[in-house]
Amino acid sequence: MTNIISLGGSIAAPDKVDECYLAKFVALIKELLNENADQRFIIVAGGGGPARAWQAAYHNISATLDNPINNEEADWIGIMATRLNAQLVKALFGDYCKDEVVTDPSAKCAEGQLFSGRILLAAGWKPGFSSDNDAVLLAIRFGAKTVVNLSNIEKVYTADPKLDPHAKPIDSINWKDFRGITGDEWTPGRNVPFDPIASRAAEEAGINVICAAGRDLENLRRILCGGAYTGTLIHA
Repeated sequence: MTNIISLGGSIAAPDKVDECYLAKFVALIKELLNENADQRFIIVAGGGGPARAWQAAYHNISATLDNPINNEEADWIGIMATRLNAQLVKALFGDYCKDEVVTDPSAKCAEGQLFSGRILLAAGWKPGFSSDNDAVLLAIRFGAKTVVNLSNIEKVYTADPKLDPHAKPIDSINWKDFRGITGDEWTPGRNVPFDPIASRAAEEAGINVICAAGRDLENLRRILCGGAYTGTLIHA
C-alpha cells in the first residue's frame, strides 16, 4: 500500500526549518513502516516560509527596479524552496529513502526505477501549480486513492475565517463545492487549502483528499491507520 502525503511547507518550514516537528514526523513514519511491512510512503514537500520570503524579495526588488513581475519566475523560486525542503526530509529518512528526490512526476520510467526504497520524496515540478498537484499526479501513477494534505489548518472552512466571522468548518465536501470556494486559478504563493489545479486533477481522477492539521501527529496516525480523525474529506 502506498500512502501519499503532501507535507505543507507551512508545517515543515514555517519561517525556518522546524527541527522538532520534523524529528517527530520522521519518527512516526518510521514507526508505521516498522509496524506494517507492506506500507510505503510518498511524501511531497511544500516550500513554506523560504518560498514566500524569496518570492516576496523578488516582488519587492522588482518594484524598485520597475521590472514587471513574471509569474513563471516567481513559481520557479517557490519550486526551488520545495526541492530544498524535500532534500532535507529525504536525508532524515536515511536508508528508508533510496531514490533521488522526484522533480518530474510524469517521467517515463518503470515504477521500480522511481521507487526502490520504502519512502519516496518529491518536490515541485514546474510553474503553473503547487506541489499539491505533484502529489495528485503521483497518487494517480501509483494507484493511491487518497492524498493526505497536511497544513497549518485543522479543517477547510466555508470562507476564510480570518476575514469572515461566520465561516464554518467543513467535515466533508465534494470537489465541485470545494472548487466553488477556492476557484480555479493558481498564482504563485497563493494560500488555499488545496491547489486549484491539483483539485481539478484530483476530481477528474476520482482521488480523495484529506486536509488536516500537520502538527497533530496523533491525528495523522489515525488517518494513516484508518481511524476516526479530525479534518476535512474532499471527495468525488
